[in-house]
Amino acid sequence: MKKTYLLPLLCSLVWAPLCAQAPTNPKIQPTIMVIPFAKETEDLRTVLENNLNLRVAIAKIKEGFDNRGFNTIDFRAKVKQLNNDKAMELENKSSLKQNIIENSGADIYIETDASVQRTSSGNSVTVIVTAYDAFSGFSLANKVNSSPKFYTENFEKLTEKACEGIVEDFLNTLNAKFDDIVKNGRIATMSITFAQNATADLDTELGNPPALLSDLIENYLEKNALNGYFHTSGVTATKMMVDEFRIPFKDANGNNYRISKFAAEFRNYLKSLGLESSRDIQGNKIFITIN
Repeated sequence: MKKTYLLPLLCSLVWAPLCAQAPTNPKIQPTIMVIPFAKETEDLRTVLENNLNLRVAIAKIKEGFDNRGFNTIDFRAKVKQLNNDKAMELENKSSLKQNIIENSGADIYIETDASVQRTSSGNSVTVIVTAYDAFSGFSLANKVNSSPKFYTENFEKLTEKACEGIVEDFLNTLNAKFDDIVKNGRIATMSITFAQNATADLDTELGNPPALLSDLIENYLEKNALNGYFHTSGVTATKMMVDEFRIPFKDANGNNYRISKFAAEFRNYLKSLGLESSRDIQGNKIFITIN
């Protein structure tokens, strides 16, 4: 009887460690950059350097994500890196933010603001954070929290207190939104127009068997947009506006899927129909001009 019970016990001791070490599919996590909030007329660098509470808030929010195993990018280090590029000397204030985001490699950027409130019942600091998809600029999550009121001028400590009530809930919301991006893809748009001297339009029949160019393009999107999802807001003989279609977050090699790749493949498809085209890409927007 002892041998009968001993065998299962030995098996469990042997197999349990092996099962515990079994590989699992790692969850895709975004790369995050925390940046200061600035008005359109304000320079990001100046805003950050002149506001100690904002620097504290950015550091604490970044630290919160670091402690939870997220990949983060240091905003100030990225600014210094880009400032060493002579091309950046020509950039104006409004484009600096976009250049930093595009060159950072961040999947999500988080705008952070910190403001001081002085009252007769004590002082406090309010911190506001808003997360955006770096690809499309769409808002993913936001959170506002104020520190308790104290009779103190130590606003750096109050800023830390305000940040303590943000990270956990904010991260949970952000995780859910990011999981949706991984599953259902990122939103992109595409405008298709024709050059003035173009010999074809969307009502031209092409292909074999012949079909309207507009129908061929919609068939292409149905086959190549992620999960076949796309939506057109209007089609005329000379313009088609695809106000939403989905592209994957990662390509087959695990790299971030580039919207330029979709544009290139679409242009190759048009070329197979005998149509030459040019393209312009701005963020998540593709502009195709058929010649």
